[in-house]
Amino acid sequence: MAKIGVVLSGCGVYDGSEIHEAVITLLAIDRAGAEAVCMAPDMEQMHVVNHLTGEPAAGESRNVLVESARIARGDIRDIKDVAAGDIDALILPGGFGAAKNLCDFAVKGADCSVQPDVARLVRAVLGAKKPLAAVCIAPALVSKVLGNEKLAHQLTIGTDAGTAGALESMGSTHVACPVSEFVIDRENKLVSTPAYMLAGSIKEAAEGIEKTVRALVELI
Repeated sequence: MAKIGVVLSGCGVYDGSEIHEAVITLLAIDRAGAEAVCMAPDMEQMHVVNHLTGEPAAGESRNVLVESARIARGDIRDIKDVAAGDIDALILPGGFGAAKNLCDFAVKGADCSVQPDVARLVRAVLGAKKPLAAVCIAPALVSKVLGNEKLAHQLTIGTDAGTAGALESMGSTHVACPVSEFVIDRENKLVSTPAYMLAGSIKEAAEGIEKTVRALVELI
């Protein structure tokens, strides 16, 4: 059974993993006959957002690994302990946590840096010629890592011109993509889909994510 690493970034769209995207990803992996290996960095979130008001919760702090364990039902690993040899492929769901905790793209844009253990695993997976997928805003993180490696590649975040421009400035070739589809860079075994960068409903997000997971598994 193929093992698919799933990199989570907390629990909640505004400060962690987008829960719909994460759960759809886990369901699609299971339906594909593969095993999800959930992981997250053991670190404090950039901040905590009250998801009822959408405002930062002053004085509160949460741990990315602990919060991600909610989605994984407790079955989760510290990403620093995961090697490319432990998995057959890797996928990163979106949510602001991907752009706040796994990297700081939400604050610094193209000048962002990527959390070291996340960057290490992304580089190792692609260096081992294993497939990698990124959902929603997570392609920004992948773009930064691959841009630093000077590796030509294709990614999508959908159709948002500003975000697409940031990816281009980091070294990606951005490909516009509708919410129900995905972009595949076969040479680099990269798959990406817009999900809630464009989705107006959970079923719209699910269609692209499910196709992305199927494409990811086919690349193994």
